[in-house]
Amino acid sequence: MHTVSLIIHGAAQVVTCASPNGAKRGAALADVGIVPDGAVAIDGERILAVGSSADILRDYHAEHTLDAAGKVVCPGFVDAHTHIVYGGHRLNEFEMRIGGVSYMDIMAAGGGIASTMRATRAAPFEVLLQEAGERLEEMVRLGTTTIEIKSGYGLDTATELKMLAVIEALQRQSPADIVPTFLGAHAIPPEYAGRADEYTALVIEEMLSAAGAWYRGSVFATSGRPLHADVFCEKNAFTTDQTRRILQAAREQGMAVKAHVDEFTALGGLTAALECGALSVDHLDVTAGAEITALAKSAAVGVVLPAVNFNLGSTHYANARAFIEAGAAVALATDLNPGSAPCPSMPLVMAMACRYQRLLPAEALNAATLNAAYALGMGADIGSLEAGKQADLLVLDMNDYRQLMYQFGGNPVRHVLKRGRIIL
Repeated sequence: MHTVSLIIHGAAQVVTCASPNGAKRGAALADVGIVPDGAVAIDGERILAVGSSADILRDYHAEHTLDAAGKVVCPGFVDAHTHIVYGGHRLNEFEMRIGGVSYMDIMAAGGGIASTMRATRAAPFEVLLQEAGERLEEMVRLGTTTIEIKSGYGLDTATELKMLAVIEALQRQSPADIVPTFLGAHAIPPEYAGRADEYTALVIEEMLSAAGAWYRGSVFATSGRPLHADVFCEKNAFTTDQTRRILQAAREQGMAVKAHVDEFTALGGLTAALECGALSVDHLDVTAGAEITALAKSAAVGVVLPAVNFNLGSTHYANARAFIEAGAAVALATDLNPGSAPCPSMPLVMAMACRYQRLLPAEALNAATLNAAYALGMGADIGSLEAGKQADLLVLDMNDYRQLMYQFGGNPVRHVLKRGRIIL
């Protein structure tokens, strides 16, 4: 009998989200791999075996056990798109939108990203760290065990580096795994109004190399976790040509790339991002036709962000159903940010996706775990409960995983385990 560090046993359902063939697509996305009366054997930071409680308890002896009777055990959530480091708030803009002013009109008038830019530039490092740390702690309580965090509210080299330093400090103090993303190309800052090409050149010629130098001395490089680069390809932000140039330059710096595309306007950014080998293309609210087919044929993951549409009071959501039926790999994320998605909850995002984007509960869970992990280039190590993978998992206070999407507004998470250790 093999001795392991921990056995979780007696679960009403162990939901594995297992996939031997990469990100889930098509019919596979509707299969979550349920083991009734299930158990998980964990040795150190890794999963050693998943199976029935009878089999696991027969074959393994544990130093510690956790009785999950009547509960669901599933992978920890992977939030593949967030902006949790920022200064200030946008409460006034929230009221403006209620009054009928559009997000794009607010942005064109100097609000939106530019408003948060001013607050972030002014905020001391310690304030940014404290406030982002509180957001991150809440996300972990809600079951997120891996989180991507972007810069992008500095829009000058010094503040972008300050944000990256905050992201590194968050990793040093949090048990969650953080994936850093450089987003200097989030918007054109006011001092470059009418000079977008000049700002694009600044991103390419100065910011990317500065971000790369920061990364090489960071805890992320030491742990082998890559730095990503992102661009917001949108009207009043970056054109398709500028997007392509920035992503190509980022790849030359050794960064993995992704892009915000088709949130409000279809500019061809999805095609440009795919040509640059993007890990993911995110938002996709107005993606249609040939670009859906192109996404489905690519290795990229399409990350949809329903909390944005909900927060903006929109009745139009990304056509995730069409993406799935075309064969695309689809993931979910919160997009937590102060303007368009002040939402820390992956369970709530899954509930939205089921109602407004017609995802089945199984599709939503796979999209929030395994496929989200592949959107970060980490699918071989996290996102499912399989032998050899990192032991990131949740115990949910329910006996059927579909309650995770059926119910909403609360927190169903009883225990959070990260790298085999109970952190909540």
